Amino acid sequence: MLSKTNGYKNFYKMDSDKKYAFTALDLFCGAGGLTVGLKQAGFTVLAGIEINPLAAETYSLNHKDHFLFQNDIRKLSPYEVMVNLNIKPGELDLLAGCPPCQGFSSHRTRNKTISLDDDRNDLIFEFVKYIEAFLPKTIMMENVPALAKDDRIKKAMNKLERIGYYIDENSIQIKDAADYGVPQRRKRLIFKASRYGKIENPKINSRKITVKDAIGNLAEAGKSGDWLHDYPEARTEKTKKIISLIPKNGGSRSDLPIEYWLPCHKKNPGGYKDVYGRMSWNDVAPTITGGCSNPSKGRFLHPEFNRTITLREAALLQTFPSKYKFSRKASKDNIALMIGNALPPEFIKRQAVEFRKHLEKIKGNKNGRF
Repeated sequence: MLSKTNGYKNFYKMDSDKKYAFTALDLFCGAGGLTVGLKQAGFTVLAGIEINPLAAETYSLNHKDHFLFQNDIRKLSPYEVMVNLNIKPGELDLLAGCPPCQGFSSHRTRNKTISLDDDRNDLIFEFVKYIEAFLPKTIMMENVPALAKDDRIKKAMNKLERIGYYIDENSIQIKDAADYGVPQRRKRLIFKASRYGKIENPKINSRKITVKDAIGNLAEAGKSGDWLHDYPEARTEKTKKIISLIPKNGGSRSDLPIEYWLPCHKKNPGGYKDVYGRMSWNDVAPTITGGCSNPSKGRFLHPEFNRTITLREAALLQTFPSKYKFSRKASKDNIALMIGNALPPEFIKRQAVEFRKHLEKIKGNKNGRF
């Protein structure tokens, strides 16, 4: 399924007032976190590809001037995409994306055999298939750190090197989003490559952005007029009592009187210490996951109020814009999953700015191959 609001002829050409206009394509675009970051870095994102209908609707709500290919990428020919976008091999400046990584995720399962055999892990080769067809000038792929040790990424890198991409020891890096303006600890793999040489790294922030910086000034949840911030909680009285007993500003379930411990916590008192934990105002948040609306899934209680963080607060901790829209057809759990699965826009922007600088340098060089 292809959706768009504008015709595609010359769609990728930018305003002539801009010195250099750089184009990008977002594979596995989800709710649009990667696209937001690329746009904030100055790229023109031509289109996204996404199979999930709720994520696709969310993407369309916020990026109305883009193509959206709502399709299984395994069944969507990259040449069909090029025809629809009216571009030729070698013209695209940046091919970016995050192939679904649940099979590698440490949050998914303790059964590592099942995890590594997850067929979604092979979607990295669909990413490579698009690279071989588009021959983009640069490539950015984001994923979970565990992928760095898997043979799939090594095979992909070898193939890309053979077709002319510059690969070195810095092509794969594990970075913490908290070092790049994101108010949460979130270690991610970044793979980057160019047909023209090395892409530099962004500078690390000297100061972390805190939970208070991100959500400390929001209106009261339930009375804000923002349905994403006002989405009600449904908790049992026992759960409400447990939450109320967690000390403010960073308290944990281990601070509870033992009579309030759950049976699983009594059996394993040293495990899962973050569940029913509060965030700290003056620290970064923990990794925002798809379970961020559930106190039993991690340290997702508000630093002060007796509730989990709201969906809007979760989105802000991911650095989505404050007015970013999410599909009203989606349940609370589905929205939380979209937010948790998203790439933090600010993190992507910091990386993408270096890609833009790289492209500007090459394009401005009279001896370049552009």
